[in-house]
Amino acid sequence: MISAIQKASITVVISRGQSRNPDKRAMEQAIAEAATKIDGVDCIVLPHLYDLPKSSDSYRQLSEIDGDLIVFSWIYSRAAHWVLDRNGIQGQVGEVLLEETEDDDQALPSESYQGEPDADVVDRVSHLYPRPNRSIHCVDLKLADEATTFLNEMQRIIRLAKASEDSQGSAGQLPIVGGQLIEVNETTSRRWYPVIDFDRCTNCMECIDFCLFGVYGVDGVESILVEQPDNCRKGCPACSRVCPENAIIFPQHKAPAIAGAEVDGEEGFKIDLSQLFGAPSGSDDPIATAARERDEQLLLTGRDAVGLDEKLKKRQADQASKPKDPLDQLIDSLDDFDL
Repeated sequence: MISAIQKASITVVISRGQSRNPDKRAMEQAIAEAATKIDGVDCIVLPHLYDLPKSSDSYRQLSEIDGDLIVFSWIYSRAAHWVLDRNGIQGQVGEVLLEETEDDDQALPSESYQGEPDADVVDRVSHLYPRPNRSIHCVDLKLADEATTFLNEMQRIIRLAKASEDSQGSAGQLPIVGGQLIEVNETTSRRWYPVIDFDRCTNCMECIDFCLFGVYGVDGVESILVEQPDNCRKGCPACSRVCPENAIIFPQHKAPAIAGAEVDGEEGFKIDLSQLFGAPSGSDDPIATAARERDEQLLLTGRDAVGLDEKLKKRQADQASKPKDPLDQLIDSLDDFDL
């Protein structure tokens, strides 16, 4: 089974939605059936990627595939890429020409993260430890209601991949006529844990200092990792709010900025904290909100609240001392209306 998949030039991966919505199932089936009719393409259908443990049969099978992947899932593309990465399925971010649309109730900027002005001289974890030279194209199935949109994008990616192979002298290889469809059925339960975007992460360790539940750790080369994901408190995204690089993703959070949408630096978090998102009103900033969320979880486990420690207070003061940008001024003006 696995050796046959390895021969395919590209593999389509479909991550099932958590619900049994018939429309979602029909979408997944349509993509799977179309994929296996394309020469040199195999398709593997798995349970929801985020809910699977690293030791699962699904990830074991994915780990045997060396070629490029096109991954369809019901979470943001960026979130899907780093969920795969943390489970050992690593590669370069493959281009996807489908734009993330804004939810009416949770509108966010759609620009890619650009970092601070000197971002090009900051060491990101993925720069220090490069991922394999293969492409992983992650496609968010929430972007369209019709399978045709995704089939066209899948065919575009496959055409480019085959053109690249031909230009590198692989045109003489015998193609696989049609592909195979493999379905992996495993029992999963819904999970909640952070995923680190290592293209943004600078290994500053603020998350491990902030989290008091033992979620984070370090590997053999002293790089941050989510060591005990199931220690995370369900529904709590506090560590994502204190990350200086917006590198921590909770794929199931209701706010796109935290769930992995491509947002421009801190702006997504500022909007996320507005009353449109049901966040506390008043002058709360992300750090104050994170401290309160952490305290709530500590109290639920019978521990004492810690509030704003000295490090968080310094971060808060540093942020307050920065000149206000137009978005800050807009939010201030909305606050003045006392809506």
